[in-house]
Amino acid sequence: MTGTMLVMPRPIPPFTTDIVEGVGEVLGDTERGLTGREIASMLARCGIPDVDPSNTKRIRLFHALIDKQNNTRCGNHVVAFIKATMAPPRYRNDPASRTWRQDNLNEVLVHAGLGVNDKGQVYRRRDGKATTLDEAAKRVNTIRTELRRRKTHDDVLRYCTDELLLKNNFHAVLEAAKSIPDRIRVLTGLTSDGAALIQATLTNRSGPLLAINKGNDHTDRSEQSGFANLVTGVLGLYRNPPAHAPRITRSVSDDELYEAFATFSMVHRRLDDATLSRRP
Repeated sequence: MTGTMLVMPRPIPPFTTDIVEGVGEVLGDTERGLTGREIASMLARCGIPDVDPSNTKRIRLFHALIDKQNNTRCGNHVVAFIKATMAPPRYRNDPASRTWRQDNLNEVLVHAGLGVNDKGQVYRRRDGKATTLDEAAKRVNTIRTELRRRKTHDDVLRYCTDELLLKNNFHAVLEAAKSIPDRIRVLTGLTSDGAALIQATLTNRSGPLLAINKGNDHTDRSEQSGFANLVTGVLGLYRNPPAHAPRITRSVSDDELYEAFATFSMVHRRLDDATLSRRP
């Protein structure tokens, strides 16, 4: 993350409508964005009129920022608002929300050749503007962005959002691995876990309760058996050892996390097409 800091109040060229809209979508996000009260406070602090206070947070922010930019014919107030909302002291009790906002703002601002650093400052990127989504993902270079670029299954990401935001690879892999038995329980209605769950659902002697193919021939049955063995191995490799070992004695690199999540995603995609052959 290298670049040149933007010095205010030097005039900054106006942002495109898409960029301003993207900033509003991030900072006005329903779950991770600013509250309505915070929006009012920050707009007032930055001297930006709250021109549409009754609208949704995203549209409210967009209208306030774009109206101010149109009146001043520069992007200074947009930058000032981002800096005010991203000041580190505001997040001393909620670092995960700050990481989420920083990552998502960077995915927007990279298309303007800008970024937000860990100090909450807006800087000009030395590598210039990104012109495609793939280029933007590579330049922003966060784990979450890369996982989305690799089309990681939504059910994998849903289980470990906070761990990824806190950059805790160890617990991110552990929580993501838990998504597999949980998904199987949801699909079948069973409540067991581990080998007992796999045996009851994927390798039952009377036929698999949860089938990934039609089971018409030896090839289908071998595939079903291999899938069951794979799921058992995944849980044994990624869930069980970390659950019993302290994080301080084990480390998970970014590459190891990507490999694990690719495997988890493959399992979930097979479960997407699985059928319940009979009631448990």
